[in-house]
Amino acid sequence: MAAYRADDDYDYLFKVVLIGDSGVGKSNLLSRFTRNEFSLESKSTIGVEFATRSIRVDDKVVKAQIWDTAGQERYRAITSAYYRGAVGALLVYDVTRHVTFENVERWLKELRDHTDSNIVIMLVGNKADLRHLRAVSTEDSKSFAEKENTFFMETSALESMNVENAFTEVLTQIYRVVVGRLLMLGMILQPCLRDRPSTSTRMMYRP
Repeated sequence: MAAYRADDDYDYLFKVVLIGDSGVGKSNLLSRFTRNEFSLESKSTIGVEFATRSIRVDDKVVKAQIWDTAGQERYRAITSAYYRGAVGALLVYDVTRHVTFENVERWLKELRDHTDSNIVIMLVGNKADLRHLRAVSTEDSKSFAEKENTFFMETSALESMNVENAFTEVLTQIYRVVVGRLLMLGMILQPCLRDRPSTSTRMMYRP
């Protein structure tokens, strides 16, 4: 699978959301993946912003529209619109702040209350470079991810560790879900489409 950055040319468009407490590094994960940038002075996101990045999965170009919002309670009013149409999520906590891991369960419930049951979820333990300050063990996080049937990865936006892998895995898994659904749909519709010329269309997948 090769990186592919030409955002004007794609086969699939997937909406992915970043969720988790304020200050866990969501914005830096986004900027590292989409622009390969990191800011030590990154401030809490106010409202909502999104960025895009395209990758190649198999022979298709998958474009991610990745949404980022602040984790503070006062911005929770935007929840419904933020989650609407999302097919993937990175649920981020800070490995040096145990309270952010404790809040993961609440974030996960909110996510599942507002999205389709097939949404692809990656639990992300960020700031893994701060080994001497670690407050959340990898084992506890793995156990939680297994219990909740989510993917799991530890990252460092600062060191660019596993950032590419985390986003790419989410997008690849979404693609697998979509292809599976299209194959099922194709089996049903095939008799109707047999005599039509093949076409290539862009798709924005919604659950």
